[in-house]
Amino acid sequence: MQETRGTIKDMTISSKELGEDIELLVYLPATYTPLYKYHMLIVPDGRDYFQLGRIGRTTDELLKNREIENIIIVGIPYKNVEDRWKKYHPKGEQNHAYIRFLAHELVPFLDQEFPTYQMGMGRALLGDSLAATVSLMAASEYPHTFGKVLLQSPMVDENVLHAVKEINQPHLTSVYHVIGKEETNVQTTKNEEKDFLTPNRELSKLFTEKGFPYFYDEFDGDHTWTHWQPDLKRALKQMFS
Repeated sequence: MQETRGTIKDMTISSKELGEDIELLVYLPATYTPLYKYHMLIVPDGRDYFQLGRIGRTTDELLKNREIENIIIVGIPYKNVEDRWKKYHPKGEQNHAYIRFLAHELVPFLDQEFPTYQMGMGRALLGDSLAATVSLMAASEYPHTFGKVLLQSPMVDENVLHAVKEINQPHLTSVYHVIGKEETNVQTTKNEEKDFLTPNRELSKLFTEKGFPYFYDEFDGDHTWTHWQPDLKRALKQMFS
């Protein structure tokens, strides 16, 4: 029987923007060959997506059944909760540097290492919660670099809404966006309780009004992997089929 499981390769990139080495977890499909071109999915919260989200296994299944196009997944793990907040939150002191790292350092590195489609629609960002927030902020700042963004329960504040309002070429960015109907009292990293549902509905209205290529759904559930994990299959099919 043919092996249909992809492999996960550890890599490291040295970032001048962040002044540190960044660990990467790179999923290559079982049938990977440098002779073909691949879509690139970049995932902050990378370790969580491989371990809790089981994104590798889901991708193996979708590729085996030919339900999605060839794809390479690049997970970027965070070091700890504080590191995650500093890089992902719009008010985090390393947020702008992290977004520049994604666009100016990581993308050229990946284009050099792998046979990628070197254009916006060939690259996607995926995240949950704050990782979704930083993914959206990066896509809004660099629409020609990241043409697709997949958002699972993003943290939405005035910075996020402002960034989306400022986008003047919405056709360049395809958006997949889900939020749970029970996400009205989410415990944040800073031990605050926040309503995620209301600002996400406001964001959804904005995406629709501005005419983004857009998929939106509200699931029955809260701010946990219990709901994000099973949603991944639909998300990947929606954006890569």
